Amino acid sequence: MTAGQLPEGRYGRRATSSHRWAIAVGLAIAILLGLVVAVIGYRNLGTTPIQAQTVSFTLLPGNAVQLRFSVVRDDPSQAAVCIVRARSLDGEETGRKEVYVPPAGGSVVLSTVVQTSRPPVVADVYGCSFQVPAYLVPT
Repeated sequence: MTAGQLPEGRYGRRATSSHRWAIAVGLAIAILLGLVVAVIGYRNLGTTPIQAQTVSFTLLPGNAVQLRFSVVRDDPSQAAVCIVRARSLDGEETGRKEVYVPPAGGSVVLSTVVQTSRPPVVADVYGCSFQVPAYLVPT
């Protein structure tokens, strides 16, 4: 046995260079996977290009609710669509409506009436998108 070597029977064989390469490749894959998860998380949980907020709602007779909401967009020159909904006392969605948001500068306040299948207790904005369906675009 030479100086600097350990007895193989007592400590096992030394790691070969291929084992070190496997560790390095595994570490690189783990870093790359973590980067992909971070990018996907940022896209899904980061700031949105369009935001809507409920201003007020008024319960109307005949199972309906009037909702006023404001919309702020990163690009105000683009039209948008917002989905608004009404919910009953048990929290179940009882009415839903798509609302066209025309291009306009700054914050836009819109009002709409949502018909419901049961008496509503609350109305809110479910979400907004720049992907406006063709049937909503005014001619």
